[in-house]
Amino acid sequence: MQLTDTQRDILALIAERIEAEGVPPSQAEIARAFGFAGVRAAQYHLEALEAAGAIERVPGRARGIRLRVTPEAPQRRLPFDPAGAADGDALRLPVLGRVAAGAPIGADIGSDDYVVLDRVLFSPSPDYLLKVKGDSMRDEGIFDGDLIGVHRTPDARSGQIVVARIDEEITVKLLKLGRDRIRLLPRNPDYAPIEVLPDQDFAIEGLYCGLVRPNR
Repeated sequence: MQLTDTQRDILALIAERIEAEGVPPSQAEIARAFGFAGVRAAQYHLEALEAAGAIERVPGRARGIRLRVTPEAPQRRLPFDPAGAADGDALRLPVLGRVAAGAPIGADIGSDDYVVLDRVLFSPSPDYLLKVKGDSMRDEGIFDGDLIGVHRTPDARSGQIVVARIDEEITVKLLKLGRDRIRLLPRNPDYAPIEVLPDQDFAIEGLYCGLVRPNR
Protein backbone atom coordinates (compact mmCIF):
# COMPACT_ATOMS: atom_id res chain seq x y z
CA MET A 1 0.00 0.00 0.00
CA GLN A 2 1.70 3.19 -1.21
CA LEU A 3 0.80 6.07 1.11
CA THR A 4 2.48 9.39 1.83
CA ASP A 5 3.58 10.22 5.37
CA THR A 6 0.66 12.63 5.67
CA GLN A 7 -1.79 9.91 4.67
CA ARG A 8 -0.28 7.52 7.22
CA ASP A 9 -0.68 10.19 9.89
CA ILE A 10 -4.31 10.77 8.90
CA LEU A 11 -4.90 7.04 9.10
CA ALA A 12 -3.34 7.01 12.58
CA LEU A 13 -5.54 9.93 13.64
CA ILE A 14 -8.65 8.11 12.44
CA ALA A 15 -7.67 5.01 14.42
CA GLU A 16 -6.93 7.06 17.56
CA ARG A 17 -10.26 8.88 17.42
CA ILE A 18 -12.24 5.69 16.85
CA GLU A 19 -10.49 4.03 19.79
CA ALA A 20 -10.83 7.05 22.10
CA GLU A 21 -14.30 8.34 21.15
CA GLY A 22 -15.93 5.57 19.14
CA VAL A 23 -16.28 7.75 16.04
CA PRO A 24 -13.82 8.89 13.37
CA PRO A 25 -12.93 12.57 12.87
CA SER A 26 -14.87 14.67 10.36
CA GLN A 27 -13.18 16.11 7.29
CA ALA A 28 -13.18 19.54 8.96
CA GLU A 29 -11.47 18.11 12.06
CA ILE A 30 -8.84 16.41 9.90
CA ALA A 31 -8.23 19.68 8.06
CA ARG A 32 -7.79 21.56 11.36
CA ALA A 33 -5.53 18.88 12.84
CA PHE A 34 -3.14 19.03 9.88
CA GLY A 35 -3.37 22.75 9.17
CA PHE A 36 -4.99 22.32 5.77
CA ALA A 37 -6.44 25.48 4.23
CA GLY A 38 -9.81 23.76 3.71
CA VAL A 39 -11.64 20.45 3.75
CA ARG A 40 -10.80 19.74 0.12
CA ALA A 41 -7.25 18.77 1.06
CA ALA A 42 -8.61 16.39 3.71
CA GLN A 43 -11.05 14.96 1.17
CA TYR A 44 -8.19 14.39 -1.29
CA HIS A 45 -6.21 12.36 1.26
CA LEU A 46 -9.29 10.36 2.31
CA GLU A 47 -9.95 9.49 -1.34
CA ALA A 48 -6.34 8.32 -1.64
CA LEU A 49 -6.70 6.19 1.50
CA GLU A 50 -9.89 4.66 0.17
CA ALA A 51 -8.31 3.95 -3.22
CA ALA A 52 -5.43 2.23 -1.43
CA GLY A 53 -7.87 0.04 0.51
CA ALA A 54 -6.94 1.52 3.90
CA ILE A 55 -10.41 2.87 4.70
CA GLU A 56 -13.99 2.55 3.53
CA ARG A 57 -16.26 5.59 3.35
CA VAL A 58 -20.00 5.30 3.85
CA PRO A 59 -21.91 7.61 1.45
CA GLY A 60 -24.20 10.18 3.04
CA ARG A 61 -22.63 10.08 6.51
CA ALA A 62 -20.52 12.99 7.81
CA ARG A 63 -18.26 10.64 9.80
CA GLY A 64 -18.76 7.57 7.67
CA ILE A 65 -15.19 6.25 7.76
CA ARG A 66 -14.34 2.64 8.53
CA LEU A 67 -10.81 1.31 8.93
CA ARG A 68 -9.85 -1.64 6.76
CA VAL A 69 -6.23 -1.90 7.93
CA THR A 70 -4.37 -1.34 11.19
CA PRO A 71 -2.21 1.76 10.75
CA GLU A 72 1.49 1.62 11.43
CA ALA A 73 3.37 4.32 13.31
CA PRO A 74 4.70 6.74 10.67
CA GLN A 75 8.42 7.16 10.11
CA ARG A 76 9.37 10.78 9.55
CA ARG A 77 12.33 12.55 7.99
CA LEU A 78 13.99 15.14 10.20
CA PRO A 79 15.66 17.84 8.10
CA PHE A 80 17.79 19.03 11.02
CA ASP A 81 18.14 18.53 14.74
CA PRO A 82 19.45 21.56 16.68
CA ALA A 83 22.45 20.81 18.86
CA GLY A 84 22.11 21.29 22.54
CA ALA A 85 18.35 20.89 22.88
CA ALA A 86 17.44 18.47 25.64
CA ASP A 87 14.72 15.94 24.90
CA GLY A 88 12.21 17.80 27.05
CA ASP A 89 12.94 21.07 25.26
CA ALA A 90 12.62 19.72 21.73
CA LEU A 91 9.62 20.38 19.50
CA ARG A 92 8.98 18.21 16.45
CA LEU A 93 7.02 20.44 14.11
CA PRO A 94 5.54 19.69 10.68
CA VAL A 95 6.26 22.10 7.85
CA LEU A 96 2.77 22.27 6.41
CA GLY A 97 3.19 24.66 3.53
CA ARG A 98 3.91 28.27 2.71
CA VAL A 99 2.39 31.59 3.67
CA ALA A 100 2.60 34.93 1.92
CA ALA A 101 4.35 37.93 3.39
CA GLY A 102 3.29 39.97 0.39
CA ALA A 103 0.06 39.56 -1.53
CA PRO A 104 -1.89 36.50 -0.32
CA ILE A 105 -1.10 33.25 -2.12
CA GLY A 106 -2.62 29.81 -1.98
CA ALA A 107 -1.27 27.68 0.85
CA ASP A 108 0.96 24.98 -0.62
CA ILE A 109 -0.12 22.37 1.90
CA GLY A 110 1.07 18.80 1.77
CA SER A 111 4.76 18.71 2.69
CA ASP A 112 5.83 15.67 4.69
CA ASP A 113 8.84 17.46 6.24
CA TYR A 114 9.34 17.73 9.97
CA VAL A 115 11.81 19.93 11.85
CA VAL A 116 13.10 19.42 15.40
CA LEU A 117 13.63 22.72 17.22
CA ASP A 118 14.28 24.04 20.72
CA ARG A 119 11.01 25.22 22.27
CA VAL A 120 12.70 28.30 23.77
CA LEU A 121 12.69 29.81 20.25
CA PHE A 122 8.91 30.28 20.44
CA SER A 123 6.22 31.83 22.60
CA PRO A 124 3.58 30.48 22.79
CA SER A 125 4.42 26.94 21.73
CA PRO A 126 3.73 26.44 17.99
CA ASP A 127 1.72 23.63 16.43
CA TYR A 128 3.33 23.78 13.01
CA LEU A 129 5.64 25.76 10.74
CA LEU A 130 4.88 27.65 7.54
CA LYS A 131 7.42 28.86 4.99
CA VAL A 132 7.25 32.59 4.25
CA LYS A 133 7.10 33.88 0.69
CA GLY A 134 7.69 37.60 0.19
CA ASP A 135 9.01 40.51 2.26
CA SER A 136 5.95 42.50 3.37
CA MET A 137 6.75 41.71 7.05
CA ARG A 138 10.44 42.64 6.87
CA ASP A 139 10.16 45.40 9.52
CA GLU A 140 9.09 42.68 11.98
CA GLY A 141 12.21 40.72 11.05
CA ILE A 142 10.26 38.20 8.96
CA PHE A 143 11.94 37.57 5.60
CA ASP A 144 11.37 35.50 2.48
CA GLY A 145 12.22 31.84 3.11
CA ASP A 146 11.87 32.01 6.91
CA LEU A 147 9.99 29.26 8.73
CA ILE A 148 7.46 30.83 11.09
CA GLY A 149 5.95 29.04 14.05
CA VAL A 150 2.16 29.13 14.21
CA HIS A 151 0.11 28.53 17.35
CA ARG A 152 -3.23 27.22 16.10
CA THR A 153 -6.13 29.34 17.40
CA PRO A 154 -9.16 31.10 15.90
CA ASP A 155 -8.80 34.05 18.30
CA ALA A 156 -6.47 37.04 18.20
CA ARG A 157 -6.26 40.59 19.53
CA SER A 158 -5.78 43.73 17.50
CA GLY A 159 -2.05 44.39 17.13
CA GLN A 160 -0.98 40.73 17.03
CA ILE A 161 0.71 39.11 14.04
CA VAL A 162 -1.55 36.42 12.69
CA VAL A 163 -1.79 33.81 10.00
CA ALA A 164 -5.15 34.53 8.39
CA ARG A 165 -7.27 32.96 5.68
CA ILE A 166 -9.12 35.13 3.18
CA ASP A 167 -11.33 32.86 1.08
CA GLU A 168 -8.85 30.14 0.07
CA GLU A 169 -5.72 32.29 0.48
CA ILE A 170 -3.33 32.32 3.45
CA THR A 171 -1.23 35.30 4.56
CA VAL A 172 0.75 36.53 7.59
CA LYS A 173 0.03 40.13 8.63
CA LEU A 174 -0.52 42.47 11.58
CA LEU A 175 -4.17 42.31 12.63
CA LYS A 176 -6.05 45.55 13.17
CA LEU A 177 -9.64 45.36 14.40
CA GLY A 178 -11.88 48.39 14.04
CA ARG A 179 -15.48 48.96 15.06
CA ASP A 180 -16.77 47.95 11.64
CA ARG A 181 -13.80 46.60 9.71
CA ILE A 182 -10.88 44.22 9.79
CA ARG A 183 -7.54 45.13 8.25
CA LEU A 184 -4.38 43.10 7.73
CA LEU A 185 -1.36 45.37 7.75
CA PRO A 186 2.04 44.72 6.18
CA ARG A 187 5.22 45.83 7.92
CA ASN A 188 6.84 47.16 4.78
CA PRO A 189 5.80 50.51 3.23
CA ASP A 190 6.03 49.04 -0.26
CA TYR A 191 2.83 47.05 0.40
CA ALA A 192 -0.74 48.23 0.87
CA PRO A 193 -2.98 47.11 3.74
CA ILE A 194 -5.56 44.41 3.04
CA GLU A 195 -9.10 45.28 4.05
CA VAL A 196 -11.35 42.28 4.61
CA LEU A 197 -14.62 42.75 2.75
CA PRO A 198 -17.94 41.74 4.31
CA ASP A 199 -18.62 39.05 1.68
CA GLN A 200 -15.22 37.37 2.07
CA ASP A 201 -14.66 34.13 3.97
CA PHE A 202 -12.23 35.25 6.67
CA ALA A 203 -10.74 33.35 9.58
CA ILE A 204 -7.76 33.50 11.92
CA GLU A 205 -5.76 30.31 11.47
CA GLY A 206 -3.20 31.00 14.18
CA LEU A 207 -0.80 33.34 15.95
CA TYR A 208 2.77 34.00 14.87
CA CYS A 209 5.04 32.87 17.70
CA GLY A 210 8.60 33.00 16.37
CA LEU A 211 10.72 31.96 13.44
CA VAL A 212 13.68 29.96 12.23
CA ARG A 213 15.89 31.12 9.38
CA PRO A 214 17.20 28.11 7.46
CA ASN A 215 20.77 28.19 6.21
CA ARG A 216 20.82 29.47 2.65
